Amino acid sequence: MEGFKRMVGKEENKEERKKMRILVIRLSSIGDVLLTTPVLKAWKEKYPDSILDFVVLKQFQAAIQNCPYIDNIHIFDKKQHDGIKNIIKFSKKLAENQYDYVFDLHNKFRSQLMRWSMRVPYFVYPKRKWWKSILVNLGLISYQVDDTIIKNYFAAFRKFSLSYQGEDLYFHVSEEDKKKFESYRNFPVLAPGASKNTKKWPIENFALLAKLLYEKYSYPSILIGGKEDEETCQKIIELSGGKAISFAGKLSLQESGALLSQAAFLVSNDSGPFHIARGVKCPSFVIFGPTSPGMFELGKRDTLLFAGVDCSPCSLHGDKECPKKHFRCMKEITAEQILKKIEEKNSKEGVFSHGESKRKNS
Repeated sequence: MEGFKRMVGKEENKEERKKMRILVIRLSSIGDVLLTTPVLKAWKEKYPDSILDFVVLKQFQAAIQNCPYIDNIHIFDKKQHDGIKNIIKFSKKLAENQYDYVFDLHNKFRSQLMRWSMRVPYFVYPKRKWWKSILVNLGLISYQVDDTIIKNYFAAFRKFSLSYQGEDLYFHVSEEDKKKFESYRNFPVLAPGASKNTKKWPIENFALLAKLLYEKYSYPSILIGGKEDEETCQKIIELSGGKAISFAGKLSLQESGALLSQAAFLVSNDSGPFHIARGVKCPSFVIFGPTSPGMFELGKRDTLLFAGVDCSPCSLHGDKECPKKHFRCMKEITAEQILKKIEEKNSKEGVFSHGESKRKNS
């Protein structure tokens, strides 16, 4: 009997090895990791019996945790794995999984070294030509995207003829986490943070918007963000006359998603919370200034706020300060304009009605 079990085990392992195995690499950041989910879904729909593994930096693991399209997540911890020797060691350990293909959706030094070290056929997603970036930085040409980020991800899978079905992002939220925020259902949420200064709508504008929303709908605005946003959020509370509540630095990524799954809507800069909101089907009003809205194919739940000044967009990721020193692309978007957009969406779809949200629980 014991011998029979060993034989069955060997046959099962043999069958497992026959399955196509692929590795997808996208190390950072929150939004870019979440933006891989449509292509992961498309792959699993076409190759449901394949094994799909994913490599991500430890600090961004939560963005992809419990994604139903991923079989195994491999965590790249900079403290343990950074440096050329350690990256090669990490990659050789990955190679023991006998992947048929590697898809590098990051295409920078770490991911490049990983795929080269694994000695497996690989595909990469097309990035902006280096010489175009130089010309943009020199101010010789304006910044224009070649295609959306997700369509560029799909381009890496071109030989496998995956079906592009739009930007249907996925972010996992547990029922347990949802219940934590039932008392905040229907509240507006504001996300004032961003990775670069020029991507941040002015603090005083967020404060005025919180005040206007309270006057219009009698709900205080919930402020979300990381620990680095705590001071900003406190300032917004002060300037709004206490018409906002700050959760900045207090929530995990999953808890932020759970809150957004209950929220009436999100007003956000071009940052991670915008993509989390899309992943939990929360209506969003997203503010773009120096970066290009063309990086995304916004859906029916998303409303774009873009001043469209002649020098915008001017950057791929944003900068520390406005190259022109006037910051018009963000300053010319007013709180009153955003409130009007919210009111228009409310009249068509129902966000609030006499202080009660008409948004269905998802």
